[in-house]
Amino acid sequence: MGKNTEIKFVGQPIFKQIVNLTDAVNIESLVRKHNSDYYYKAFKSRTHLITMLFGILSRCDSMTEICEGMRALGGKLNHLGMKKAPAKSTACDGLRNRDNRIFEDLYFSLVKKYQSFLSDSRTFGLTFKEVLLIDSTTIRLFSDILKGVGRNPKGDGKKKGGLKVHMLIDAVQSVGRFIKITEAKVHDKNFLKSLDLISHSMIVFDKAYNYYHQFAVWTQKQVFFVTRLKTNAVYTVIEVNRVHYRKKGKAKVLRDEIIELEYHPEDSNGKRQMKVLKQIQLRKVCYQDEKNRYYEFLTNSFEITAEEVAFLYKKRWGIELLFKKMKQNFQLHYFYGENENAIRTQVWCTLIAQLLLTVIQKIAQTKKAFSVVAALVRMHLISMLDVSELLRSTNREFQVARGSPDGTLQLKLFAGKTGGGQFEN
Repeated sequence: MGKNTEIKFVGQPIFKQIVNLTDAVNIESLVRKHNSDYYYKAFKSRTHLITMLFGILSRCDSMTEICEGMRALGGKLNHLGMKKAPAKSTACDGLRNRDNRIFEDLYFSLVKKYQSFLSDSRTFGLTFKEVLLIDSTTIRLFSDILKGVGRNPKGDGKKKGGLKVHMLIDAVQSVGRFIKITEAKVHDKNFLKSLDLISHSMIVFDKAYNYYHQFAVWTQKQVFFVTRLKTNAVYTVIEVNRVHYRKKGKAKVLRDEIIELEYHPEDSNGKRQMKVLKQIQLRKVCYQDEKNRYYEFLTNSFEITAEEVAFLYKKRWGIELLFKKMKQNFQLHYFYGENENAIRTQVWCTLIAQLLLTVIQKIAQTKKAFSVVAALVRMHLISMLDVSELLRSTNREFQVARGSPDGTLQLKLFAGKTGGGQFEN
């Protein structure tokens, strides 16, 4: 049998190749900014990051699994600049006490570094400077560390704690540009106050973020948005520009109207002025998709067509897919620490891991789904293979090794240049 030329061996484990992507950012400057290595002789910030990424990428359920797993790596830790695996008590102390803001800053530094690389230059044929998507996801906790959301259970039950990850992403990218982690009880619309948006940008979000005072502020700044109208919204129709009848199985705009809504403005402290009532004129677009589902969209842009309003809201699904990637491919059901700082640190490190895998996926130019990329990395985390070649390879052929001493069939993976399932005679 000829030499196998498909497997590309390198001198570093896949885990090290992924960690190397963080070298694009000066971590030491962040360490000095947050003074995060103070009081830590052995468990430095970089070691902390490597430990968390190892647990997240390998889907460990506890800090014990992480430390025992790293201890079993033996001599491969020297690739990571570590002499030995951290002790569980040391790692838990660092997770509990080291300020999570260093990992927050590291995430946004990496986003800034790889932002242009991850963009695919799609403009959707629209004239906005940027199209941004907003949404949030709730992560449930089984201890009341952060105040949960929802009704209290009946009887002796206890409401589960939780945190909410609010995220803003660019529609042409797949990573969060601005993220805020709050208690689950915090209303979604409060996130809108934290945003610093440029003029002539377009923001797309669901109806949970309906906030008329903020809509008025954005309209003055020429920041545009598309959302859905709440079913209990009270408004007055000012002008009807377009009316069509519904036709089963056909996507079409049914109505295009200008409406007026009333709201109570807020003062500089964010308190609603209940004695003051103002009006704002917005655009309402009624739309039916090809599955006969009915939508009522709300926007402050009067220049784009009604079809473009529906198209923009459809693009909001991109942020739902991002949350799906995060929850399905990384360990967010079990947390490695039991205080708020530890949980926030794990969430930020999970976002860093997701960003690094997205960069790896783009470098490899693979058509494999993100879930497959995450699974391959997890299974070959300490294998000394070229991660790009591993993700790029699409050939699958199994060959029989001739002259095997025990006469059994020895199968080899990535050993051919044609389709899989073929055996040599």
